[in-house]
Amino acid sequence: MKALVINQDKPAHFTEIAEPQCNESEVLVGVEYVGLCGSDLNTWRGGNPLTVYPCIPGHEIGGVVLQVGHGVRSCKTGDRVVVLPCTECGACSACLSGRPNACQFNQTLGVQRQGGMVKKLVMAANKVLVCNSLNSQQLALIEPLSVGLHAARRAQINVGEWVVVMGCGVIGLGVITAAASMGARVVAIDIDPRKEAVAKACGATQFINSQTEDVAALLGKLNDGHGPAVVIEAIGLASTIEQAVDVVAFAGRVVYVGYAKKPVTFDSARFLLKELDIRGSRNATVTDFRAVIALMEQNRYPVEKIISAYYPLDQADQAFTRWAADPGSITKILIEL
Repeated sequence: MKALVINQDKPAHFTEIAEPQCNESEVLVGVEYVGLCGSDLNTWRGGNPLTVYPCIPGHEIGGVVLQVGHGVRSCKTGDRVVVLPCTECGACSACLSGRPNACQFNQTLGVQRQGGMVKKLVMAANKVLVCNSLNSQQLALIEPLSVGLHAARRAQINVGEWVVVMGCGVIGLGVITAAASMGARVVAIDIDPRKEAVAKACGATQFINSQTEDVAALLGKLNDGHGPAVVIEAIGLASTIEQAVDVVAFAGRVVYVGYAKKPVTFDSARFLLKELDIRGSRNATVTDFRAVIALMEQNRYPVEKIISAYYPLDQADQAFTRWAADPGSITKILIEL
């Protein structure tokens, strides 16, 4: 069967690979849609330090069960499923503390393991969630939205708090919807004015264009002049990672779901004097996936605004080229298999 393969030193290309076979504890998934992630784009550019090349990308997967192993009872042939793309070792400190999403030895589909840009994929039965109430396009959005929801949970948001979300990619939109569903007043920030409509459709009450407006001045007016209680950074730039500490209120919380590609310098006195809680957020848990599915079933996500374009598998390489040429025009590309 056909698969898209990315090599670090040459353009993406298609190749034929053997069809997978599932054992008694596995499920054969017919992949119907795969979302392209920023990590996939970085892999395509050759700049993802976590990727094991050559790599079949793709970890945002919606599909249908084609076959189940003899020992599988959690799903059946014909069920629609979303794939849980990360592994956990069960023995590291993160796993032992009940946070397998932060497993020290995690391997993600399309990064350290061959991914889902193929028509058939074998997964362990506990790595698929059945959801027959949603279509496969919606299911392909669940993973990145779950990463956003996990970041919002890490912030421990209270009803009525001002929450600032930096970045309106799909993960940022996942944060916005989750924070709004928790009762927060959400301010979205992005450099591209084309993201305003989708951010507000996800639940943001205010949008700030950081290219044309004074972010610090506007955020300083929130909460009777105290500033936002929570800032969640979903961009991964050194400048915005540093800015989050500057603009959050005293005794506030900062959550980083984006990571910079170079070292970040903090004024330690700033976050000590403010007595900030600064937290990282990585991947998502099964509970997060189920929560996003529930929100999706309630039509809390503007799917038609989130999906920017569809490409068939045989044009997946062209999708990367288009996205790289104008990142601001793309929120999410789905590859149709």
